[in-house]
Amino acid sequence: MFGLYITHPQVKIDPDVPVPKWGLSDLGAARARQAAQRPWAAQVRRIISSDETKAIETAQFLADVAGVPVEIVDGMHENDRSATGFLPPAEFEKAADWFFANPLASFHGWERAVDAQQRIVTAVDAILSTHDASQPIAFIGHGGVGTLLKCHLQGRPIGRDRDQPAGGGNLYAFSLADRRLSCDWTPIEEWQGWM
Repeated sequence: MFGLYITHPQVKIDPDVPVPKWGLSDLGAARARQAAQRPWAAQVRRIISSDETKAIETAQFLADVAGVPVEIVDGMHENDRSATGFLPPAEFEKAADWFFANPLASFHGWERAVDAQQRIVTAVDAILSTHDASQPIAFIGHGGVGTLLKCHLQGRPIGRDRDQPAGGGNLYAFSLADRRLSCDWTPIEEWQGWM
């Protein structure tokens, strides 16, 4: 069976609100709702989410269809960027480029990429170690740590060239038997499922 890593779609950007508290925008909510209408969504037996609002909101759309609770797990959050606070989009993209290009260093106090990768890999491994591999599972989180997890699953170095397309709301699938990717980043509302 397969696992999914799903990133939250578009958010309401508000410089006066801490980033972990940002919720989905109207477009992001519409995309999450559309994804939840795909046949694969009802087949998911576990939904694991980061504790950030945008991830929980995305997870809840899927959980409502699948008829399972959202499990919020420590260690699933996005890379810690609180040291710099809000960065306008153009500055954030430059900072993200630096973050991926320099995984052993901190961008102005950000969590290092290697540390964020270790954290997300540890969280996912702990969940999968007790999960019934015959049951589909979805991890709902964020693009940065999702890319770091993807790099780990592929046995490749950290690199932004493996990041999701801009805007979020993408997923990749991997086999629970051997943890090999079976599809690359795909928009959540377009993925056809694991058949």
